[in-house]
Amino acid sequence: MSDPGNCLCFNLQRAARLAARAYDDALAPAGLTSAQFSALAVLAKAGPLTTSSFSKAMETERTTSTRNLALMESQGLVKRKAGDDKRVRLIDITARGRKRFEAAAPLWRAAQKSLAAKLGEANAAGVLKRTQGVVAALE
Repeated sequence: MSDPGNCLCFNLQRAARLAARAYDDALAPAGLTSAQFSALAVLAKAGPLTTSSFSKAMETERTTSTRNLALMESQGLVKRKAGDDKRVRLIDITARGRKRFEAAAPLWRAAQKSLAAKLGEANAAGVLKRTQGVVAALE
């Protein structure tokens, strides 16, 4: 590759890092990172999930999910509990996690609005639609 600027992977990763940094900065007053906020959003919407199901929803490696969830568990944001099959462990959002998620939601909305303004509303809608298409095509 002679020019990384022409690489889809490079540009997608770079854009993701820049966007995550903006959301991280906005969510910092709530004591959450953008990754933690997203994790809590997935658990708030989907309910208790196995680590594998959670990893799939987040598109992260299972080991990465396990490490991130352990940190969130130590902060009291999520808990592990037995499933119907006692061999299965489920991850669920705690009351503390839900409270922190709800407190961070206005900060997330402000970050979303700010990013959309920087991109332009029409462009932001197009980026969202295209990235959703990228995810669907690559799954």
